Amino acid sequence: MAQHHDGILIIDFGSQYTQLIARRVREAHVYCEIHPPSRTIAWIRDWKPKGIILSGGPNSVYGESVPTADPALLELGTPVLGLCYGMQLLAHARTIASAECRN
Repeated sequence: MAQHHDGILIIDFGSQYTQLIARRVREAHVYCEIHPPSRTIAWIRDWKPKGIILSGGPNSVYGESVPTADPALLELGTPVLGLCYGMQLLAHARTIASAECRN
């Protein structure tokens, strides 16, 4: 049975500000949870967030053995906000999706 959280899902890629981001979201009277980047697209879909925040971290999308985000995240129809590394991930995922469309 799928849960309907009606809130914001924060994916934490190691940012030192993730807890602060969650606090500010909650201060706006919006439910949110922090989860690791290992969550699958199926799990995120079942969680049914109203929005997703990809909280940054110290990595670069061009580094080796760095956490990634599935490009399918952009196909869920859910608003996604990327901060720092999270924004890099969104741009990188968008580039990958665009390259696949051209081929």
